[in-house]
Amino acid sequence: MERQKYLIDTNAIIDFLAGKLPANGRNFLVELVDAIPQISVISKIELLGFQTTNDQYEILSGFVHDAKILGLSETIVEKCIDLRKNHKIKLPDGIVAATALTCDLSLVTRNVSDFINIPNLVVINPHNL
Repeated sequence: MERQKYLIDTNAIIDFLAGKLPANGRNFLVELVDAIPQISVISKIELLGFQTTNDQYEILSGFVHDAKILGLSETIVEKCIDLRKNHKIKLPDGIVAATALTCDLSLVTRNVSDFINIPNLVVINPHNL
């Protein structure tokens, strides 16, 4: 039986690296990070585009370097277009949702409400584990 795989959203990464997750959520993310974490290209842009100190940037950059970055394939783009046409969703969230759906990944995010109306998208809030 294949183990479920996950796409980690930007806010879950930030909460994890900042030590803001409860114990169960932290332990869950530790397992994902110990394997090769998977993130959307949107999360890479968001994480490395923040105004940070050099030390913070080093931590974020190291995380991104170790992660598998899932880019924009034509399938993901088409799925995102479909999601935006049929659901009220911002472009970055649409790309993240389309990436998770297209790659058959569960989405780990604190912002469950941003994705609640997306059919077939499994969303896990690390703050509520």
